[in-house]
Amino acid sequence: MTHPTEPTLTTAPAMTHPTAPVRVGIIGLSARGGWAAQSHLPALRRLPGFEVRALSASSAASARAAGEKYDVPFAYGSAAELAAGDEVDLVVVSVKVPLHREAVLAAIGAGKAVLSEWPLGNGAAEAEELAAAAAAAGVRTFTGLQARCSPAVRYLRDLIADGYVGEVLSTSLVASGRGWGPEFRPGGAYLLDRANGATMLTIPFGHTIDAFSMVLGEFTELSAVTATRRGTVHEEGTGRATPMTAEDQVAVSGLLTSGAVASVHFRGGLSRGTDFHWEINGSHGDLVVTGDSGHLQQAVLTVRGGRGTDAGLAELPVPSRYYDVPSLADVADRTPYNVGAQYAAVLADLTESTAHVPDFAHAARRQRLLAGIEHAATTGDRVTF
Repeated sequence: MTHPTEPTLTTAPAMTHPTAPVRVGIIGLSARGGWAAQSHLPALRRLPGFEVRALSASSAASARAAGEKYDVPFAYGSAAELAAGDEVDLVVVSVKVPLHREAVLAAIGAGKAVLSEWPLGNGAAEAEELAAAAAAAGVRTFTGLQARCSPAVRYLRDLIADGYVGEVLSTSLVASGRGWGPEFRPGGAYLLDRANGATMLTIPFGHTIDAFSMVLGEFTELSAVTATRRGTVHEEGTGRATPMTAEDQVAVSGLLTSGAVASVHFRGGLSRGTDFHWEINGSHGDLVVTGDSGHLQQAVLTVRGGRGTDAGLAELPVPSRYYDVPSLADVADRTPYNVGAQYAAVLADLTESTAHVPDFAHAARRQRLLAGIEHAATTGDRVTF
């Protein structure tokens, strides 16, 4: 399988007034709620160094309603108007995946720094296009792959790096997608259509495999099987039957850069057994991570381990030093924490010219991995990277 050329990585200069707050405009902040209201807004309002100055919604009327509800001074009826506003330094794109391209290009065209939720594009080609456009414009970009900001995931990465299990021999992960089960929530029908690019593969699997790779390294080769085992699902409350074309089974096996053998299986819905179980087996020990959801970016996780002469596994509480954003202490292990921890890193990147947060080039590489999985599942080929 061939892959497009890597986008050129650029590092834009730091903002000229690091002591002034970064003025944020959120595309997709709705008075009806949703992810932006549940995570981005509460995270940003807890963090010093940010000020939410603007929002846009699907219409001028809905934007005004959201502005009044959340006390945001500038409300726009389109992403382009928000991006062009002089009162915004950082544009946050929090809309459905098929709408990412238009919103991101508006921000890039206005010369603004932009953070897009994951996945960046509707497919790898679109992600490549956006990464290339941002590189050509020289703007700072960030991708919402916040699972890597989870204190438990960062602790796990350091345990592996410090040799807790010795040489990693193999790893296996099984998880539930929560969505893509027998029922879907009202308003969630678009997730069922594979063509929309917002599937179990791209969302929970994508978030999880990014953190997985941060901890253990990238895949060098893989094979895959995907399937849609429930062709028809039903809306909660109404029972309305709706076709589903998105895969509700994703099974990937392969080799990592270290030579370790890896197996990852996501299944739609929830399980009566376990909804997240990640085992890492090494030459001198083992680590097991369990959680309440296959959405690793949101899950509450428990780390257990054993090595040497240990007879079994013991819990390894995450040290307090990994909860290193004091202003988020009241939402530790809740939805806004990982998003807020990523924003804290975004602030450092903007004001200190660092590169802590995954950019669009990283997002494009990650979406190429997903494209490789789709290719392997469709053709039966073993894909190398």
